[in-house]
Parts: sequence; C-alpha cells; structure tokens
Amino acid sequence: MPLNISDRRERALVATADRGLAILSSIARPFRGRRLLRTPARILVLRLERIGDLLMTLPALADIRALAPKAAIDLAVGSWNADIARAIDPVTRVHSVDASWLSRDGTGRGPLALVAAARQWRKTNYDLAINFEPDIRGNLMLAASGARWTAGYRSGGGGSLLDVALDFDTAAHTTENARRLVAAVFDAAVPSEQPPTLVVPAEAHQNASRLLADAGHPLIGLHVSGGRAIKQWPPERFAEAARRIVDDCGATIVLTGAGADRPMAEIVKAALPRHKVLDVVGHVDLLTLAGIIELMDLLVTGDTGPMHVAVAVGTPVVAIFGPSDPARYAPRGPLDHVVRVDLPCSPCNRIRLPPARCAGHTPDCLDAVSVTEVVAAALSALDRASRAGIVPMRLLPND
Repeated sequence: MPLNISDRRERALVATADRGLAILSSIARPFRGRRLLRTPARILVLRLERIGDLLMTLPALADIRALAPKAAIDLAVGSWNADIARAIDPVTRVHSVDASWLSRDGTGRGPLALVAAARQWRKTNYDLAINFEPDIRGNLMLAASGARWTAGYRSGGGGSLLDVALDFDTAAHTTENARRLVAAVFDAAVPSEQPPTLVVPAEAHQNASRLLADAGHPLIGLHVSGGRAIKQWPPERFAEAARRIVDDCGATIVLTGAGADRPMAEIVKAALPRHKVLDVVGHVDLLTLAGIIELMDLLVTGDTGPMHVAVAVGTPVVAIFGPSDPARYAPRGPLDHVVRVDLPCSPCNRIRLPPARCAGHTPDCLDAVSVTEVVAAALSALDRASRAGIVPMRLLPND
C-alpha cells in the first residue's frame, strides 16, 4: 500500500518506521485481546490540525453520536481549536495538545512528547479511539492511549497499530473520508447527511450582535489573509473586489482576521468609504468571530478556517481556490461558490511544501483569478440568497 506523503524523504522515513511497527504489531496482536464493545461508553477522537480540518469532521462527530447515543465523546485538538471544540454539541470533554509540526509559532510537542501525553489518557479507559488524520504520529498516540479498539487511516503510516485501518481517499472530500471511517468502525450505514452546524454560545452571539449593531445590510465579510503565502490572493484584488461590491449593492464590508493580518486589512480599508467598512481584525476571539460570520449575508475568502466556520454556521461563501483541491476542501452548501481556474498543474495541493517555482510570488493558479470573477460570484450568491429569503431583495442591485 503506497503512502500518501508527498515529500520523498519523509515518505521513506515513514515507510521504514511502518515496516518495524508492522513486525512488532504482528508479534503483540495475538496477546492483546482486542475487541470493540457493542455499545462503547467512552470514545476518544483525535483531530489535532487547524480549524478547517476540525470543522470538516462535524458530520462525522454527529454520526458517532447517532451510532453511540449514550457514549462520552472526548475530543483531542490543538489549543487554537480548544474553545470552538467545546462548542461542538456531541463533545463531552476536550484534550488540548499542540503538535510542533502544526503549530504556526514554532512551539508544540514533538512526536515522543505527544505519545507520552497520550499515555496519560489511559486512566480514562477508552473503549474506542478514532484518529481522523492520516498521520503515523496520531496513530502512535492512539496506540499509547490504551483504547480497547482503535481506528484511523493507514495512508500516512502506522496502519498496523490500528484495529480498523482505511486508505484516505485523496479524491474525496475530507468530510466524506471521516464519515466513511465512522461507518467502518461501527459496521453500520451512517445516518442521512445533515448540514454541519456549530452552536455559537450565547455570550459570543451577544458580543457579535453588539459589534454589528450599526452595520447595514447586505453584510459581507472579507477575510483577506490566505493563512499561507501559497494560498494568498493579492490583497489589492480583495480591495478592488470590495469596492465594486459596495458600489453595486451598497454592502457593508466586515474585515476579519488575526492581528498579523493588519497590513492586508489596511489595504482594503483604504479603498472603501469609511462608513462602509467594519474592522474586527485582531479584536475578537474565535467564538465571537463565529457569531459575527453567522450574522453575515456572505463571506468572501480564500481556502481558510473562517471559510469552514461560515459553512458550519450556515453563511453562504464565495471561496477563492488556488493550489488547494476543492474536491477535498471546498464548501458544499447550496449557496456556496468556488472561484478558481483550471491549469495543467492545479490543484497540486502542495500547501506545506509548495513547488519552488511558486515561491515568493502569487502562484499562477491564483494570479489567474480575476476581480471580475469574484465580484460576479459574490453578487450572484447574494441574488440566490435573496431568492431563498436569506437576504432582503430590496438591498440587492437592480437587474
């Protein structure tokens, strides 16, 4: 089974580790007495990656709850997702653990320290542990957790450590991969798909409502930062798109982002009338941001965490995609729209290790996305939302 790891050196290292783990597992397995309880009472779920990865597992978490209605479901996430993880309805308890390869400030624990942390979970006596990440390090953590039954993907290594090991389908959406894993664990068809939802706490809702109290509709969010240089559509184009949208339909633009995104936000602000922009960049926590996005009529963004927040709270999205594969990550709501171009090399999905020829400048797959296409998609989304009764018709531009 080939490993789904793009970097050749990392793939060779994992393959070597995989062979050793397979030998050890084959020796130990007959003595482990593994079994899945018919009704697991304590379930551990691992999702250490960024906010979008967590939110794309919401339907799978709902499936777990439907298939194990009385179980306690504990969720292990990076500290950056801890608050939002606590707002997910099926979750009983949150373990906060930061992996060094996922932390953007260079902190976090290495693989051995994470395995040591996972050993502390043994006292909970988990009946079932599921790793939604195709990564050998997460599978090692599951093995260390002492859970009676474990499940995950073998495509990133460590499959021999698992009781249920599937290949991660790189042609399928991340949400579908997660739901397929849950179905395999319980050997049952998952319930009918429901739109992923995030229940924003009342306090965050109140904070969001207060911040948007004087903003006029349509209320359009603009998340300028792509999170990584390889996913960054030029801020100047975001600015021009925002200016045209304001001119066309009188929208109020809400700028979102972290404090580090301030320079890009200022480029957009400079292009807009002061009374038509509301700037919350660097001023709100993640749950308040979710409340703000829930009150928007539309969010325009790249392939980012806030894009997935919008999906989770039911806000229409216009998403600008470049190297990211929309088949795996795109929003899939009835009013969502992905703007991208087809090039022979895209989507390469090489986000963490982009091609050398794309470094230091806007990659071709994003440079080819025009302001006109994004504006047209935004106005079309508003029109469709108005016809669905989401945005008042009187606030839209005349035909």
